[in-house]
Amino acid sequence: MCSKTEQRRESFASLLGGRTAAIDASLPPVGFVIGWLASCQSIEIGAASAIGLALVIAVLRLIRKEKPRAVIVSVALVVIAALIALHTGRAADFFLLQLLSNAASALAWLASIVVRWPFLGIIVGVVLGQKTRWRKDPALVRAYCLASLVWVAQYLLRIAVYVPLWLADETVALGIARLALSWPVQVVCLALSWLVFQRVLPREHPGIRHPVTG
Repeated sequence: MCSKTEQRRESFASLLGGRTAAIDASLPPVGFVIGWLASCQSIEIGAASAIGLALVIAVLRLIRKEKPRAVIVSVALVVIAALIALHTGRAADFFLLQLLSNAASALAWLASIVVRWPFLGIIVGVVLGQKTRWRKDPALVRAYCLASLVWVAQYLLRIAVYVPLWLADETVALGIARLALSWPVQVVCLALSWLVFQRVLPREHPGIRHPVTG
């Protein structure tokens, strides 16, 4: 059982981490743009650069003993993005999958809040080994719901930036935006959602690790 001091030091960032994975995921799109520019706007070279970089990162992640399934999914997403761009013949379409995934994530997270099964609570519950016990605590449910709105906001921010750039066929700007809106935004999201969670949770509540179930 954690002491009060240890609980105060906890945060969503310390519990969920993910910064390294976010950085890794942002590199293949940068590789695509660099390869595309260096080859006089060849989508084939850009795609090969992105996939090659994704494979190198995958090997490094496996060496770090990350879950093979997560690594495979990451590589697959880069391959799919590359295939989309190759199929349409439009370099900006490499970022179409990322745009759509953010739109889907925003809708899914918002729906989870509406039905009072916020994804943030589900994820943290799994990490803490609580499963769904937090659902029996109205204060935790409310705190997770409001904190999850910050996550919805991060997806909407990316959509607001990506859509105009994609429509304008701004491939380089999309690459820059993809890098800028990856781990920096995730770090801010983790910090802000934790702040909201802490502010909403009543002072007398025993803490995130101790759902009040009765």
